Formats: sequence, C-alpha cells, structure tokens
Amino acid sequence: MIVGAQWGDEGKGKITDLLAERADAVIRFQGGNNAGHTIVRNGETWKFHLMPSGILYPGKTCVIGNGVVVDPKVLTEELDELRHRGVDTSGLRVSANAHLIMPYHMMLDDAGEARLGKLKIGTTRRGIGPAYADKASRIGIRVQDLLDEKILKKKIVAALEPKRLALRPFARDPRLDLQSITEEYLAYGRRLYEHIADTTTLVWDRLDDDQIVIFEGAQGALLDLDHGTYPFVTSSNPIAAAACIGSGVGPKDIDEVWGICKAYSTRVGSGPFPTELDGELGEELRQRGGEFGTTTGRSRRTGWLDLVALRYAARLNSMTALVVTKLDVLSGLDKIKVCTSYRGEDGAVFETYPYHQTVLHHASGEYVELDGWSEDISDARSEDELPENARAYLRFMEEFIGVPIVLISVGPGREQTMWTAAGLETAPGRAIPAA
Repeated sequence: MIVGAQWGDEGKGKITDLLAERADAVIRFQGGNNAGHTIVRNGETWKFHLMPSGILYPGKTCVIGNGVVVDPKVLTEELDELRHRGVDTSGLRVSANAHLIMPYHMMLDDAGEARLGKLKIGTTRRGIGPAYADKASRIGIRVQDLLDEKILKKKIVAALEPKRLALRPFARDPRLDLQSITEEYLAYGRRLYEHIADTTTLVWDRLDDDQIVIFEGAQGALLDLDHGTYPFVTSSNPIAAAACIGSGVGPKDIDEVWGICKAYSTRVGSGPFPTELDGELGEELRQRGGEFGTTTGRSRRTGWLDLVALRYAARLNSMTALVVTKLDVLSGLDKIKVCTSYRGEDGAVFETYPYHQTVLHHASGEYVELDGWSEDISDARSEDELPENARAYLRFMEEFIGVPIVLISVGPGREQTMWTAAGLETAPGRAIPAA
C-alpha cells in the first residue's frame, strides 16, 4: 500500500513506478483526475492523472478500482498519449463499478467554488466532489452504463432532475443537451470497452496466487474527507483503509503500508498549514522543489516539516514504513527547523493533532532546530554517501514518528532513490528493484 502522508504531492507516483517493476498488479483505489503523478524515467517525463503508475511496464496489470471517479475524456486522452509514445496499454483494466464524472459535475464544481468566494475550498474544479455526491445520493452513473444506451440515457435524466435549479445558469450550454451527452459517453464506452472488467475478482485471483499487488493512493492523509482538515479536504478517503473499499479486498490482504512524505511540507489550495513559510525561504523551497501542481499548475504553499501531522498520518494509516522524498531540496540550508508541537492562539501547546478546526486554523508550529548541510546530495546512491547532518535529520524523523524509513529520494530520477538498511530488511523481496 502506497499512501500520501501529508497534503498530497509527495511523490507517490515515482515510488509506485519503482516498486511496480517487480509487482504483478497496481491498483488505483480512490480519487479522480484531481490527482497528478509525475514520473521521470530515462530522461523522459510522464504526467498521469488517472492512469496507475505501473502502466509504463509492458503488459503490467494496472487497475482503476471501483473507488475512483473516472472522467472518460481524460482517460481516453491519457491512453492516446501513451500509445502515441509507444507504451503498451493492454494491461489496463477499469472497474465496471467505478463512477463517471459527467459534464454537469464540472459545471457544479466551478459554480460552487465561485459562489464561496473568499471561503472557497480550492478544489481543482474537475467535478470530483459532485461526482462523489451523486454516488452517495444513488444517482451516479457508472462505467458499465457506458455499454447500454437505454440505461445510460435514463440515468442521465434521473441525475439531472434534482440539479435543475443549480444548473439554471447553464441552461443554454450545449454540454447539457441529453442527446449530445449520451452520444459522447457512448463513444467513450466503445473506446474503453476492451478495458472494462470485474476488477475485484481480478485482484482476488492475484492475491490468491500469492502475487504482489500494489495499492496506489492519490492525494494525502491530511486531505482525507473524514480525518483531514475539513472542509479543506478532497472528496474521497486517501488513507489506507479506503483501499479495501475502493478495490474490493479485505483488511487482511494488506501486508505493508508505506507512507510517502517530503523532507519538508507543501499544500495546494486553502486550509490550515501551521508550518507555512510565507517569505523568501518559502519561495526558495518552491522554486528548488518545483512545487507547482501536476494537475492545475498552481503554486504549492511550502513550509517546514510538520512531524505532529506526520505522526498523526502514520497512526491513521498504520504505516509500517516511511519513504522520504526531495531530501536534496534542503541542501545548502545552515539550519533546518522541524515542527514537533503546535501552539494555539491562547498559548496552549498541542503535542497531538488538534481535532477542532478552530484550534488548527490558528495554530503555529513549535520547532526544534537542526544543523543543515552544504553538500549537493543529488548524486548520492546510498545512505553512507549522505552527509552526517542529513542522516541525523532522517534519524530524528524516524525516532519522532516511530516508523522506519525504507527509501530516500534525492532527485526526480528513478536512479536517485536509495534503499536504507531497514528497507532492504523489511520490503517484500520481489519488490526490491534490481541494482
């Protein structure tokens, strides 16, 4: 299980791609094309929004699970781009039970954010929330409905009926024409037909054969709909427990849960961020780390590493291991601060993640200051090649969180990821890439 341990954008795609080489299947279990995974391999950059990160391996079984909301336009465009670049996409399977993002979902998302004004959540406006809302209201349209014109048309009419008032400003928009929507989505069904499957049984079969399956999450734990910084969260559950629901497996099928975190913190969109850096240093981290969203291009907010939030995420996910990315971005800093507690507006100190949003919105970080390092570490290929202060920084993280670090990334390239001693001991043998 690969999950984000912060507010998303931690580098999950890169790590999933690395592990997928020796895995038998990769399953994406929640979210939609509001996610963005960037992979750099052999000098080429790949940006995915719906596609599981293992797709770059020929014939690899890659599953979009029932917990994902699928924009079929985006999915077919990603398939076309991959084929154009010579990638074999025959291994892709899409759950027949996954729900679809419809044109009216994007309209509602856009209108909702505009209506909130300064109180906007900061969604990607991709229709994710409204699609999940229809799913919960039992008027959602599923991938399997693309294969039956009569059912598809009937479901679109049923879904539009309760939205008439909200969609009144778009009354003349051709995207809302029933016949046009039906024809467009039937065309997507024809394009995707060969990929649509009973993915739950497919995953069961691989687990029963003792194969290695990677469950790939999108976003991060602090954006979880139930446990994140509500209402500034995503519309799904990015934590490990959601993999069971979003792919159809049981809790005992999960052996390892790896949380991915940056060596510092970032956040996109609105919401509390206790360790945020607003000045020159924050901008320096943004530029060094290339902190701009894969999906939207928006600048990410940057800040010091928040160990209070990271420990909270570790407990939420029952993490067995941590992966630390972008350690190289901190090179050249004389001192590095690490948040180990929060101070509330009234001076109260919080050593655990506050449950009350009012407290969290006004909390600021309390820090331990560690010595930095001046060396360029982007060429390091083992722990031993890292400066002592960099290793001390990682040890401080491990001891505070209580979870071993198994992988360290010092750049975007695949070769810039190194296994730790703990990683070599605890990782499933077949998941360890060849030297």
